[in-house]
Amino acid sequence: MKKNILLAPGPTPVPPSTLLAMAQPIIHHREPEFKPIFSQCREGLKYLFQTEQEVIMLAASGSGAMEAAVTNFLSTGDKALFVNGGKFGERWGKIMKAYGCEPVELKVEWGQAVDPAVIEAALDADPSIRAVYMQASETSTAVAHPVKEVAAITGKRPGVFLVVDAITATGVFKLPMDEWGIDIIVTGSQKALMLPPGLAFIAWSEKADTFNKTSNIPRFYFDLALERKKHIDDQTAWTPAVSLLVGLRDVLNMIREEGLEKVHARTTRLAEATRAAVKAMGLKLFAPDSPSNALTAAVIPEGVDGLKVKKLLRENYGVTVAGGQDQAKGKIVRLAHLGYTDTFDVISAISALEMALVDAGHDMVMGAGVAKAMEILRRG
Repeated sequence: MKKNILLAPGPTPVPPSTLLAMAQPIIHHREPEFKPIFSQCREGLKYLFQTEQEVIMLAASGSGAMEAAVTNFLSTGDKALFVNGGKFGERWGKIMKAYGCEPVELKVEWGQAVDPAVIEAALDADPSIRAVYMQASETSTAVAHPVKEVAAITGKRPGVFLVVDAITATGVFKLPMDEWGIDIIVTGSQKALMLPPGLAFIAWSEKADTFNKTSNIPRFYFDLALERKKHIDDQTAWTPAVSLLVGLRDVLNMIREEGLEKVHARTTRLAEATRAAVKAMGLKLFAPDSPSNALTAAVIPEGVDGLKVKKLLRENYGVTVAGGQDQAKGKIVRLAHLGYTDTFDVISAISALEMALVDAGHDMVMGAGVAKAMEILRRG
């Protein structure tokens, strides 16, 4: 018998209580019993996003919310700056291009965070740029970008709004929408929200709402103004993912009971232990200078097949992690430590990685990574 451990950065493990909640008999979304569930989700999401704005719940993956963040706020021909430092930053440009906007790419080396001064210079050089699109946590590289500093730059420009993909950031580290002046935030259910895939979330500021009112890009399903009108009445424009919303209520209650600051602190501790363990094993971090607390990307040693290591982790030790994408394929493994993850998940992941590396032919003494992780985690 082999127990499987899911430590990829999405989908992530779902708490047993949430699984049980979602296993209850289905209810109809237009009947009275649905409204209190939806209302509690609305309030819980405002707490999570740290905003007074409505947070829209969409039956989609996080990419659906990313698309809505383009189609509901830009107009055909608008210029928008996007930070491309990985596969998900790259996606912003593809969405803009698909809808007839003019994407302005700001290329950032994989494993590095964007320099806010470069964004400011780009906006100064081209006043026709209407928006900045970026990641808070670039999942493909395990980089955390400086959202607070960028928000301070866009906040001084009435004609520029800031969009943040927080799909592996919401519920992981501090990202207060209202306090920092972030105009649009998107996230998804299968990351720190501890749910199966299928829900996307988006909230926007009063500043962004002025752009929504003038946007001329055609839309139907992802019509955010219509959805907000329905949400205020505890309903949705289209058929919602009812069982996922039941689960959402459960995880939002868990987050509120623990307290958002404690959730962030717990995730930080797991992240610090993972990064220290990786370095104690003699490996390098792919994002050494600005690592995300959502996941850690460990560089596979020269001469070792990273795809083989990932396969060994899954097949020999029952540990599922993510590999690298595009230029990082076969060169890194990505270990998540967000959402429903605890001390012994991290220790299991590190011990499995040590064994898989040795199995793949890497010359190392096993145990240093696990010892370092234990040293840090026992303090917490």
